[in-house]
Amino acid sequence: MPEGGEPERAPLDEESAWAELVAAYEKDPEPGTGSWPAAEDVPAAERDGEREGNETAADPSAVPSAPDATRIILHPVLSGPRDYELDEDADEGHYEPPEPPPLPEADVTTKFAWLAAVGGPLLIFGFVLFQEPMPWWALTVGIGGFLGGFATLVTRMRPGGDEDDDLPGGGAVV
Repeated sequence: MPEGGEPERAPLDEESAWAELVAAYEKDPEPGTGSWPAAEDVPAAERDGEREGNETAADPSAVPSAPDATRIILHPVLSGPRDYELDEDADEGHYEPPEPPPLPEADVTTKFAWLAAVGGPLLIFGFVLFQEPMPWWALTVGIGGFLGGFATLVTRMRPGGDEDDDLPGGGAVV
């Protein structure tokens, strides 16, 4: 016997335990046997009393006890999610945002910068996709268009407003 006073347990044979579980998977339980430990069984008299609406507390000593057992009594549900009905006026009072202002018109330089930044890589991708030999001019226009368009868009970006300088570390305004 070990020092704690508990007898040593034989090692668990996992293969036979799995085989037993698989064999019992499709079987129905024997009539009269519970599918949970006996400590969780509620006596029939107490069960019938709760169904009839008896509000008296059950005697805890009447339930068989087991070590580390927890007793749970479920009360019938009086209403559920299918019993919910929508109000007729549910559509009233919801928020509808105002129409957003139109986007500002882009000038011609910005439009061409976007065309070059997106169109240059698409030109190169088209030659690769159709497995055509890439001439020097297509490579120059593709790479140059991307770099020129990207540089133009970056240089034309608007600087942050003066109110951004007041924030420590340039943090977000909520």
